[in-house]
Amino acid sequence: MKEVPGWIKPFFVFAALYDGILGVAFLALPLKLFELAGVTPPNHLGYIHFPALLLILFAIMFFNIAKNPIGNRILIHYGIMLKICYCSVVFSHWLMGNMPNIWITFGVFDLVFLVVFIIALNDLKA
Repeated sequence: MKEVPGWIKPFFVFAALYDGILGVAFLALPLKLFELAGVTPPNHLGYIHFPALLLILFAIMFFNIAKNPIGNRILIHYGIMLKICYCSVVFSHWLMGNMPNIWITFGVFDLVFLVVFIIALNDLKA
């Protein structure tokens, strides 16, 4: 059986904390965060709460990957797809000149996560 590289478990704990904390923050204090970022909030909190809950869901998934990276490596594909989806939306709108900086900042972080998820998946292949 292949040994798990030592960096993978802590990295996925970090990914879980990153998405989980963002999810909880946007679930608990969405209007304050939009105000601090200078962004007009959407007309209904459901537009914020749903993605916040999805971030929490993905955080749980990343914790499960951290617990058993080899057994749960198939889940890394979903993390990769999450990051591709977010980055493609943010960066395409940014290129069109219509994306607030807060989302671009998260997009840069997610691009880094995307690259490292791909490296982790490759390092876990049998």
